[in-house]
Amino acid sequence: MSSDLFVLDEGAVTDSRRGTDPYSRDLGELLESGIILVNKPRGPTSHQLAAWTRGLLGIKKLGHGGTLDPFATGLLSLLCGKATRLTDIILSGDKTYVGVFRFSEKVEVEDLNQVLSSLIGKAYNVPPRESAVKVRVRSRQFNSIKCLDSDSDSRIFVIEISCEAGSYIRTLARDIGLLVGTPCELIELHRTKSGTFDSAMACTMQQLTDAVHVWREHGDEKAIRKLISPIERVLVSLPKIVVKDGAAAAVSHGASLARPGIAKFSQGAREGSTVLIQSLKGEAIAIAELKVDTDDLPGMTSGEVAIPKSVLMAPGTYPQTWSKD
Repeated sequence: MSSDLFVLDEGAVTDSRRGTDPYSRDLGELLESGIILVNKPRGPTSHQLAAWTRGLLGIKKLGHGGTLDPFATGLLSLLCGKATRLTDIILSGDKTYVGVFRFSEKVEVEDLNQVLSSLIGKAYNVPPRESAVKVRVRSRQFNSIKCLDSDSDSRIFVIEISCEAGSYIRTLARDIGLLVGTPCELIELHRTKSGTFDSAMACTMQQLTDAVHVWREHGDEKAIRKLISPIERVLVSLPKIVVKDGAAAAVSHGASLARPGIAKFSQGAREGSTVLIQSLKGEAIAIAELKVDTDDLPGMTSGEVAIPKSVLMAPGTYPQTWSKD
């Protein structure tokens, strides 16, 4: 467990016969609740890639988090089974892109850098007409915008953008052009990071296809298992409440979490915030809303602590003994 967790019950132990370490799950469990990171190629839509992967793996439920336009490439999260319940969490993570921008007229690097610096912070970001979402004015945070490379003769610049989820880089290109004084076109876009994931973790669609082939034709699961992360991998940034086995059973049935079932917790989480309720083995039990500040937990002996919003653990994973907690 992370060193920043405050221990309420040092004697809490977990039954080794129940549940499992998330990173020791079998392939069937991963397909029921796992995440595949792919490097999306140029051409297909994110929806088309998800549909193709659904058929390739032979599973009914598979979606994607963080849509990329057909012309864009890079990191795309494919969510298997129960992992689709985490779409909102994946969509909310910051993103990093590398874009290739072309100006209509020659632009000096120094002038461009001044413009890029002026765009850091909150900015209005209107979806372009090419976007699949409804066009409306919205504010987005740009954390970093910097020029990585340039070719003055061809008027092409490579720019890296770190931004809030839901930012539109085509719109940013238009704004850059307006501020520089000559039209700017986004000609290539590659997503390198999404939340806690980066492109180094992603496989190509060909690698995924080959791994599935080896699994189905030769019964070898090693390659495909390496490409599917457990659902917990996307939840590492959430504040945590670690609970005893009995409380894990109760919450997996949709019950609210009560103070006696807690073994450890992340300090500093406030009432109303989203937390991960986790087992002593590190399994995700539920995404929940806090009803108290976690810093108040040491002074409590009873009472409701959190209400599950999305239950991720299958009921029956742990025995129904929560009434004894």
